[in-house]
Amino acid sequence: MTTTAPHVAIIGTGIGGLAAALRLSHGGCRVTVLERHAGPGGKMRTLPTQAGPVDAGPTVLTMKPVFEELFADVGLKLSDHITLQTEDILARHFWRDGTVLDLMRDPAQSFDNITAVFGSAAAQEFNAFCAQTKILYDAFDGPMIRSSAPSLAELAMTVIKSPKLLRAMQPLSTLASSLNTSFSEPRLAQLFARYATYVGGLPAQSPSLLSLIWQAESQGVWHVKGGMHQLAQSIEAAARGFGAEFIYNAHVTRIETQDGRACAVQTNDARHTVDAVLFNGDPNALHQGMLGPASENTIEKSATAPRSLSANVMSFAAIPEGVALAAHNVFFAQDPKTEYAPLAKSQQQTDPTLYICAQDRFGGVEPTGPERFEIILNSPPTQTLQPTAPSEKETEQCQTLILQQLSHFGLSFSPRPAATTLTMTQDFAQLFPASHGSLYGRSPHGMMAAFKRPTARSKVSGLYLAGGGAHPSAGVPMATLSGQHAAEAILSDLIST
Repeated sequence: MTTTAPHVAIIGTGIGGLAAALRLSHGGCRVTVLERHAGPGGKMRTLPTQAGPVDAGPTVLTMKPVFEELFADVGLKLSDHITLQTEDILARHFWRDGTVLDLMRDPAQSFDNITAVFGSAAAQEFNAFCAQTKILYDAFDGPMIRSSAPSLAELAMTVIKSPKLLRAMQPLSTLASSLNTSFSEPRLAQLFARYATYVGGLPAQSPSLLSLIWQAESQGVWHVKGGMHQLAQSIEAAARGFGAEFIYNAHVTRIETQDGRACAVQTNDARHTVDAVLFNGDPNALHQGMLGPASENTIEKSATAPRSLSANVMSFAAIPEGVALAAHNVFFAQDPKTEYAPLAKSQQQTDPTLYICAQDRFGGVEPTGPERFEIILNSPPTQTLQPTAPSEKETEQCQTLILQQLSHFGLSFSPRPAATTLTMTQDFAQLFPASHGSLYGRSPHGMMAAFKRPTARSKVSGLYLAGGGAHPSAGVPMATLSGQHAAEAILSDLIST
């Protein structure tokens, strides 16, 4: 390692890139962050409304210790940079027959609510499910989630040593089939099956292991005061405090190599000579050669395909009418047996489950006047790499589907949100190159999917990966951990050279 600070270029300011920028700048690197958009956050987007900026991406913060550790590892305190508020109601769930169920931060309250709504037998099954998912979470947190490069052999030894763990995994079952076995109440099976969509999968094609996502959420859901985008801005500010440079509206066109090692990054108007490059975009962009031939063979096709789900996202301000909403709400499809069938055929659902974030209701507040909403409708990824923008007809059809579906529950908004408040799958595909609109990178389908995601080190020396398309998985906490893995790999490699 030279006596001067090594220069690292980070491409992208998603949460993984931001977390790595903070760690690397604190670790003594000269860090240049290049972002094609006008500000930080990646998929942690906000859009303007008459009631103020509304989240148009992730809406919740889970696994709080991940973020506390990120700041603590650089000598800072998370609470000095963002304000977090714990939500007592994890989510309010609605079915068309009028059933409403609140799952709570306090597991005893969730048990009581399930008993009141579905009976004591269903509540006992819920307790058993919680115990099973805790076994999975505790077992896989270290060797899978926290590990920078999980080993199948090491994981197999962990499972072999614990018959209880093998039973909890149900390795030959999908999430849908294992939940149908765990719950005699089909509405509870439908509720937890939806967790597959949190990482872009379908319940009938995702491994039963994904049930452990419930365990992560049950440990707490936090609201970031000012919206999730505040988290991105706070990490950026902290990294700047250690000397990191952020250059926005900088479109990276090429990663250059010399003697098989990444050596420079070319943007639309500058060339940056570097000692290492961290790519915080969709790994498929590398596989498709969108950053030059030098990086084209760094990613195997199996690391980026098949693609995960996308979404159509409506972000707006209005006054809700007809339903008592919480901050986080799920309105379920009428028929759980058929709701995902169109998505499996790369078609839009006709009877979808919808998620609504009522951003101004965090902390149990009941606002008066227009309030901010985000509605998420799962959708298939695009079939083409660079699709055209959605047509006016397509956006209007999607808007109609969403609002008609909610009308079945008695929910409406005044004024009626316009179709222009939608960010469609094709829009996401254009915002995030080579993604096909997929919001979660590679699909989680299949037992080996977790081992097929690319890890921090690529095949090209000096080129590293971070973000939701890399290990350990999609989602804000996981992408943050990927930034940690990448930063540790870069620091280790630069020190050893």
